[in-house]
Amino acid sequence: MRIDSHQHFWQYNTKKHAWINAEMAVIQKDFFPSDLRDVLIHSGLEGSVAVQADQTETETEFLLDMAVKYDFIKAVVGWVDLRSPDVASRLAHYSKNEKFVGVRHVVQDEPDPEFMLREDFQRGLAQLKDYGLTYDVLIFPTQMKAALETIERHPEQPFVIDHIAKPYIKAGKIDEWKDYMQQIASHHNVMCKLSGMVTEADWTRWTYDDFVPYLDVVVDAFGVDRLMYGSDWPVCLLGGTYEMIKSVVDQYFASYSLTDQSKIYGENAVRFYGIK
Repeated sequence: MRIDSHQHFWQYNTKKHAWINAEMAVIQKDFFPSDLRDVLIHSGLEGSVAVQADQTETETEFLLDMAVKYDFIKAVVGWVDLRSPDVASRLAHYSKNEKFVGVRHVVQDEPDPEFMLREDFQRGLAQLKDYGLTYDVLIFPTQMKAALETIERHPEQPFVIDHIAKPYIKAGKIDEWKDYMQQIASHHNVMCKLSGMVTEADWTRWTYDDFVPYLDVVVDAFGVDRLMYGSDWPVCLLGGTYEMIKSVVDQYFASYSLTDQSKIYGENAVRFYGIK
């Protein structure tokens, strides 16, 4: 099965999606499964993992409802308030749905670089493994230290780093990000998504070569068994078409064996998320 491990849907709302500012006008509209299905098919993909973009259980319900209506949505990474005293009951509730495979919090929007180390957040995170759920790590490089410590505290919890931890590609900064990424990858309960890179580059002038040094780092650190392709559609449309974004990963791995390509384009995501 060939899988896009990271995409979103939303019914655009100016208040709820306030993060979509004026320079992001191309994504200031609704995006539904019917908009993505043909794009995936054209790109040779059979399914996707829908990931939360809003910090509400309403969002989780919305994505699970879409997954019922559209079979190509193979899994949902939703949102549950891990800081809530009631987190166990909410995880128990959602984990009854076989397409609910994991949880994500938009940590990148938290002003405290050590947000992940909060006692209440750590307590909630520790319960995910009891329900067989994964955790998607969405961070900026300034939050990598806290993410590393979190990963060290939870050696049995499956983690995946979204968007290769959003390095400063446009500025060409790599050293500190590289050091943390190598430390994170030394923990074998962690995988990494080859996604979201174009939004950290120059949206209008990026070239394939801009991404190669960063791809070199994650491929060397994680290896082909712990990497998965993701588009970050529709956010990726800020930097070009779906096909343009996917072509970066396609070009990088063009010389790899079909076995290795199959891992990156689906098998690893199927294994990590437990996709049926």
